[in-house]
Amino acid sequence: MKLQDLKKLSLQMNLSPEDFAPADTQEQQDLNKLTQNTSYWNDAWRRLKQNKIAMIALFVIILFILFAFVGPLLSPYTYDQQIRGDENMAPNIKHPFGTDLHGRDLLVRVMVGSRISLIIGIGSALIVLLIGSIYGAVSGLFGGIVDNLMMRFVEILYSVPDILIIILLQIVIKEPLENAFNQGSLFGGLQKLGPGIVAIFIVYGLLYWVGMARIVRGQVLQLKQMEYVNAANAIGASKSRLIKKHLLPNCIGTLIVTTMLQIPSAIFTEAFLSFLGLGVSAPMASLGSLAADALNGIQSYPYRLLFPAGAISIIILAFNLFGDGLRDALDPKLKK
Repeated sequence: MKLQDLKKLSLQMNLSPEDFAPADTQEQQDLNKLTQNTSYWNDAWRRLKQNKIAMIALFVIILFILFAFVGPLLSPYTYDQQIRGDENMAPNIKHPFGTDLHGRDLLVRVMVGSRISLIIGIGSALIVLLIGSIYGAVSGLFGGIVDNLMMRFVEILYSVPDILIIILLQIVIKEPLENAFNQGSLFGGLQKLGPGIVAIFIVYGLLYWVGMARIVRGQVLQLKQMEYVNAANAIGASKSRLIKKHLLPNCIGTLIVTTMLQIPSAIFTEAFLSFLGLGVSAPMASLGSLAADALNGIQSYPYRLLFPAGAISIIILAFNLFGDGLRDALDPKLKK
């Protein structure tokens, strides 16, 4: 295009010589932000940071992790230490959360109880993730009669009352587990927790993965129609390779969100069972067992119930809020 034509075009578009001036530093930075490539995870992290409620929930979760795992190391007391003369003491400088009827410091016991709840919640969620993702991926990939049979089995497990199974397992395996605990180090650190916690892990491995399996199956049924899966099939990729390299990696967002939302459910289940006396074994403390112990003197010492119950509520609420924010960040289509 000739110079004369450019001048005519600029006059028609009402352009001035200033419009052709070089871009300043700020304009160049803005242009670079618009043109730079953004990965899926960077984009998800950007959306998550914009969700103030989710970031506050994440901050609370981090605080509780430090409270549960670092706090007991800094406390001058242990969770089972009985301090003579300090029985049923109200909250004060020496004991910020007070003491129980045996003179044990409630602050360190709430710390240890929060640790037990977090360990059980995260451990149970990982069990659900491992079993449910593999089962759902296999069912969705094979399809046909295999998928039909596997899903009917899932529906049968859905009808099983989980609390009843936990109570029955507690009765059936309590004595064998206690003998195994006493004879050797088969269960390592679980010896202090007791057979009730082992029963919870077993039940989660038997029952609670079915929801994860159905979610993953639905994702796999969509993904296996994609071109890259058909291409992998065409070059002779095995079923296991399709699951490991193509299907599950593309379900990672759904897996993370579902696992995160499974954690508060497991924490509540453990607290409920410990409240009924089916969880950790004394003198080990969990938030549910601390709440159960506080019922004996709730009218005289309400603080003994307030702190563990408050910790349970805050942990569950924080994980639920963060899970909701994580779901919106990883799947923009769900964002309002």
